[in-house]
Amino acid sequence: MRITFWSLLFVFVGSFQTSAQNDYYFPAKAEAWETVSTSDYNINNGQLQKAVDFAKANEYSGSRDLRIAILKGFEREPFHEILGPTKKRGGPAGMILKNGYKIAEWGDTKRVDMTFSVTKIFLSTVAGLAVDQGLIASENDRVGNYVWDGTFRGKHNEQITWAHLLQQNSDWSGELWGIKDWADRPPREGDIDDWKNRKLNTPGTVMEYNDVRVNVLAYSLLQVWRKPVPQVLKENLMDKIDASTTWRWFGYKDAWTTVDGLQMKSVTGGGHSGAGLFISTEDIARFGLLFLNDGKWNEEQIISKDWIERAITPSEPNVNYGYMWWLNKKGPRHWEQVSESIYYGAGFGGNFIIVDRDNDVVIVTRWLEPSKVKEFMQTLVKAF
Repeated sequence: MRITFWSLLFVFVGSFQTSAQNDYYFPAKAEAWETVSTSDYNINNGQLQKAVDFAKANEYSGSRDLRIAILKGFEREPFHEILGPTKKRGGPAGMILKNGYKIAEWGDTKRVDMTFSVTKIFLSTVAGLAVDQGLIASENDRVGNYVWDGTFRGKHNEQITWAHLLQQNSDWSGELWGIKDWADRPPREGDIDDWKNRKLNTPGTVMEYNDVRVNVLAYSLLQVWRKPVPQVLKENLMDKIDASTTWRWFGYKDAWTTVDGLQMKSVTGGGHSGAGLFISTEDIARFGLLFLNDGKWNEEQIISKDWIERAITPSEPNVNYGYMWWLNKKGPRHWEQVSESIYYGAGFGGNFIIVDRDNDVVIVTRWLEPSKVKEFMQTLVKAF
C-alpha cells in the first residue's frame, strides 16, 4: 500500500475535525452563550425547528398562577396546603445544547421559575458530593448511623439506607414538618384509613413517589453537611459551573432545625406544597452539561464520574428510576424510538432536563404539557 503526503494530510485533517466536534464548550459566567451552526454537526435544522415549534405549541394546561395549579393538581391529598413560597410562572421556554453550544432556544431562558421535582436531581447530587468527600462512607450505609435524633427510630425505619431514600423505595414512616408520609400521594381508590394503617414494605422492594420521604433525605443531608443544603450546592457545584446568582432553594415556612447552635432551614426536594428550587433555564442547562461531561467542568472534576454512573443505574423495584433521575429503559416510562441511554429530571407542570449521551446533547424544556414530552423527544431525535 502506497502512503502519500496527501493521504496523510487527509487523515490528519479528518482526525482534527472529529476531535474538534467532540470538544465541549463551557460558557463562562455571565457571558453570551455561544451558538453553533447546525450544519457543523450534520443536524437537520428543519426537524430541529419542528421540535422547538412543538414545545412552544404544547404549553402546560394548568394555571400560570402556580399556587392555583398546585392546589388543583394535589387536591385529593388529605390536609394538603401551601407551606412554602410559590411564584407565577412564565410561558414555554427551553434550550438545546450540542457539545455545550447552543443550537436552539425559545422563550425567556433567564427567567427564574419553580422547577418542582427537577429539584430532586440537585438533592441527589448533594448526596453524591457527600459520598465523594467522605462525609457519607457509602450510600448503602444505614441513615440512622448518621442521623441519631429519632428520625430513623423503629424496626422499620432503622433498616433504611441512603440508597433507599435516593431511589424512593424506603417506605419511611413518620411525620416531617407537619406532613405525614401516608398523606402524600395516597392511592386514588380505597379507604384512607386502610392506607395509613397498611403493612410497610421492606426498604428497597417497592418504589413509591413521596415528597415527605424526599424531604427526609434533605433533612438528613443537612445533618451530615452541618450547613444549609443550598449553601453546599452553591459552594461545591453551582459557583464552579459559573451559574448565575439568581437561583434560590426554599423550604417550608416551619422547616427549621438547630445545628451547632444555629437555626437552619431544611429545604424541600419538590414544590407540590410550595418551595423547592427556583432557577432559570440557563442555569439548569449548565447543570445538565456538567452531567453530560461526566461531572467535569473545563478541567475540574466537580462530581465523580463513578457517582454519576451509580446515580443513573436502574433500581431493583423500578427499571426507570435511579438516584432520583428517570431512566429511559424499557419499562413503564420508556420513550420508544429514543435512546435507552437518555436520563432526565422531571417536574410538575412540564419541567424537564434531559441528558442524551449518544448525541452529546442536553435539552431543557419548561412548561411543556407533561404527556407530550415523549412525542417532543421522538420529534427532536430525528434531527440528529
